[in-house]
Amino acid sequence: MPTPLPLPSRPDALASLRRWFDAGATTASGDAHDGDRLDLLRVVPFVAMHLACLGVWWVGVSTTAIVAAIALYAVRMFAITGFYHRYFSHRTFRASRAVQFAFALIGASGVQRGPLWWAAHHRHHHAHADSALDLHSPGVHGFWRSHVGWFLTRRAFATDLSRVPDLARYPELRWLDRYDIAVPFALALALYGLGTFLQWATPSLGTSGMQLVVWGFFISTVVLFHVTVTINSLAHRFGSRRFDTRDDSRNNALLALLTFGEGWHNNHHFFPGTARQGFRWWEIDLTWYGLKLMSHLGLVRDLKPVPEWVWARARH
Repeated sequence: MPTPLPLPSRPDALASLRRWFDAGATTASGDAHDGDRLDLLRVVPFVAMHLACLGVWWVGVSTTAIVAAIALYAVRMFAITGFYHRYFSHRTFRASRAVQFAFALIGASGVQRGPLWWAAHHRHHHAHADSALDLHSPGVHGFWRSHVGWFLTRRAFATDLSRVPDLARYPELRWLDRYDIAVPFALALALYGLGTFLQWATPSLGTSGMQLVVWGFFISTVVLFHVTVTINSLAHRFGSRRFDTRDDSRNNALLALLTFGEGWHNNHHFFPGTARQGFRWWEIDLTWYGLKLMSHLGLVRDLKPVPEWVWARARH
C-alpha cells in the first residue's frame, strides 16, 4: 500500500500560497526526497484550471467562442515553440528587444511559467536527456510523471538562473518570470471584458464574458498545455529515429502537426542549433514557416539553418 503524501506544515503552506503570486519567493529544495515530492498546494490551481473547463455546461458555445479558443491556441503555441523554445532556450535566431519581449509576453499567457524558467529547464533537459537527472524522462520516471507530475514538484519550481545568464540580464524577462500569473490573469480579464462588450454590442453572436473566459482561456490553455507536454511524455517513446542520439527522442508526424513542428523531436535532439525542426521538405513545421515569414518582414533575423554535415549522419 503506497505511503500517503504528508500534508504541508503551516510555514510550507504559506510559502506555497505565496508562490501562487510571486514565483521569486522560492529556492530549489536541497533535499532530493523533499524536492521530488508533489507540492500539494501547487496542485490546486492546476486541477482548478481543468475543472473550470466544465463551465461549458453553463456558458454554452458559440462560433465566436470557438474561434477565440483556436486563435489563442495557435498564437500562444507559436510563441511557446518559436520563442520560449527555439529562441530563448536555443538562441537559433536573433530578435530585437521589443520583439523578444512581445513574444515572451504572449508565451507567458500560456500558463507555462515565465521564459527564464522554461528555458532553464529545457537547457537542463538537453544536458541530461533521458538520464536520472532528466526531470521529465518517460523512460526513467514513467508517463504521468513526465507529462504532468514533474513541474508540480518542489525541485522543479525554482528558476536556475545559472543556466540562463544571457536572458537574466533583461529585467522585463525577470519580472515576467517572477510574476508569471500576471499575464494569464490579464488575458482572462480581457476576454471577460471583450465577451461582455460583444454581448451588449452584437447579441446575435450569442457570446458572453464568461463564455469567452471558459473557451478562450480555460479550454484553450488546458489543450495548449497538454499538447505541448506530449513532447516530453510521448515524443521520447513513440515514433521513428533518423539519427542516433544518446537519448530516446523520436520523430512523430502527428505530434508535429499538433505542436507546430516540435514533434520532429529526434531531428531536434540531434542538432538543436537550428531554427528548423522539420529537416525534410515534407516534414511540416508551422513554427519554421512563421519564423521565415517574420524574417521576411524584418521582425527576426539570422535564422540558423540545418548544416550540410547533419545529412551525412542521417539514417534516411
